[in-house]
Amino acid sequence: MEKKRSGGGKRAVDPGAIRPGEMMRLLDGAYKGRRIELDFKTPLDLLIATILAAQCTDERVNRVTAALFKKHKTSSDYLRVPVEKLEEEIRPTGFYRNKARAIVNCCRALEEDFDGKVPRRMDDLASLPGVGRKTANVILGHAFGTPGVVVDTHVTRVAARLGLTREIDPNRIEQDLMRLVPRDRWTAVSHALVLHGRYVCKARKPACGECVLSELCPRIGV
Repeated sequence: MEKKRSGGGKRAVDPGAIRPGEMMRLLDGAYKGRRIELDFKTPLDLLIATILAAQCTDERVNRVTAALFKKHKTSSDYLRVPVEKLEEEIRPTGFYRNKARAIVNCCRALEEDFDGKVPRRMDDLASLPGVGRKTANVILGHAFGTPGVVVDTHVTRVAARLGLTREIDPNRIEQDLMRLVPRDRWTAVSHALVLHGRYVCKARKPACGECVLSELCPRIGV
């Protein structure tokens, strides 16, 4: 039986009392229909947006890409523009020199290895410069409709707090979450975890009173 500790939000938890399936269903229902917050029309748009989103808010990225995507519609478009100009176009997202270089390297690989098309396979996506499993799963799930579990900092934190995993390696967390959710809901549920971590189960001050999991959450590490 769970016992609340006096004077704090942490609980001593019996791992057997954690109900991961019910937690995931509640999260899935709470965020059902919520699309990814990066604006895009094509798989290439989403690939570029995810590069720009590193250490930057989606809102700011969307302000930058509103103009960027009108100018550059193919990987060859990004390669034709002088890198100094590309840096200026993406400057508001921060770390713009590194991001411009990442975009150029990624688009060059697309042109050389994939005829300028964003590939649809995990291994091919992960072969692109600067693209790991997290970014690949974002693109597969949201641009191509291929189920995948995205593990970012929000998912890592929330999954640990909920007792859904004891792993710290993103690839192992991904595997743990995949076992808890039907394959056709991988993208939706992991996106729900992202949103829940971003807006409710925040790093410094989780809004437990607003949480749909308030009756189930073991509050591990809170």
